[in-house]
Amino acid sequence: MHIPKYLDSSAILTAAIEIAREAGDLVRAGFGKTHRVAFKGAVNPVTETDTAAEALILKRLRALFPGHHILAEESGGDVWQTTGPLWIVDPLDGTNNFAHNFPHVGISIALVMDGDPTVGVIYDPLRDELFAAHRAGGATRNGQPIHVSTVSRLTDAFLATGFPYDRRTASDNNTRRLDHFLRRSQGVRRAGAAVLDLAYVACGRFDGFWELGLKPWDVAAGILLVQEAGGRVSDFSGERLPLDGQRIVASNGLIHAAMLNVARSETGHSGSIRDRPQLGAQMANVQIGK
Repeated sequence: MHIPKYLDSSAILTAAIEIAREAGDLVRAGFGKTHRVAFKGAVNPVTETDTAAEALILKRLRALFPGHHILAEESGGDVWQTTGPLWIVDPLDGTNNFAHNFPHVGISIALVMDGDPTVGVIYDPLRDELFAAHRAGGATRNGQPIHVSTVSRLTDAFLATGFPYDRRTASDNNTRRLDHFLRRSQGVRRAGAAVLDLAYVACGRFDGFWELGLKPWDVAAGILLVQEAGGRVSDFSGERLPLDGQRIVASNGLIHAAMLNVARSETGHSGSIRDRPQLGAQMANVQIGK
């Protein structure tokens, strides 16, 4: 596919979709087979499929957009704060799932312009679900418009989260925060692929998602999907777009304030939220699940 030098975001999105599907064919072909697994950390594996999918994606992007920067999970590249067009790539999110033949993985490709996600694609090759968005163009699943849920109370919300790779040693590994959310929601799922968690918030399967210790390639496309589907994304303060992935809350917007109250209350604190007087007034208007 030949891409002219200057294109609008919808045309760039079409190219990103084609690249994601091509990489998805490779991931699908490798699923269920014996893999050579290396480790970047104690619980952070990488397989030959990760590296092969990334090589394919980067080759296509460099051919179509030779002047653009690229940041990818396995090979690195430019820093995410760079100015100008930057592609942020996760070739296979959910590698632990993939290595254990657990069928829940995603490919994420995003174009960020001066710190603002502009094009985003998340592809689940095992279910053949492709989520896509471009700025001011809405969000879709397999070409059909999607929207966040309409759940308005945290007590009725179905949530998702994950745990950082340094969870064995981190002082804050999200487990206490998980306990608080479990007590205040319909349930919490941890399926091990943050890119799909964000896509599921965008299409209304989840009402909200929070996590800490992620990276730009885990969140860049998903942030745009949630925003274009009518939701809200912020860091734990509620004031900043968390493109670094370190502390992210994504929701349908209606439960965002309640999620922030819970998410930021746990930092460095092991007790109950009710034990913190400074949060008492904030929590008074939050519906608490039984």
